[in-house]
Amino acid sequence: MISVTIYKDQEHYVGLECFGHAGFNQAGKDIVCSAVSILVINTINGIEQFTEDAFTLDTKDGSEGSTAKRCFFHKKAQEDNLIRFRLTEDVSEQSQLLMDVLVLGLTEINKQYGDSYLTLRFEEV
Repeated sequence: MISVTIYKDQEHYVGLECFGHAGFNQAGKDIVCSAVSILVINTINGIEQFTEDAFTLDTKDGSEGSTAKRCFFHKKAQEDNLIRFRLTEDVSEQSQLLMDVLVLGLTEINKQYGDSYLTLRFEEV
């Protein structure tokens, strides 16, 4: 299962942590993993491309020392598939909108496929 935690302060989404493999289908054919990957990667890329907001990004895709700006969910070991993203300064309206769209998409995937494949939780920081 993929676990996503969305971090929010009193006013804004400020980050996320995502790890695991959905297990909906075999690697390369798992539409739940693909959908989550696309949403997460596109959100981070959008914030980087279209805002001036500072952030940190840590990833682990199962290879030693990997810090690539992408997230893989195709490996079976959940602890080897990880992305941590944090906005480190004031959050712009653009970043907030992109995070809102991410949450909308993840919520819809969770409604469609259920907690067996994607758990989504929110944590106040």
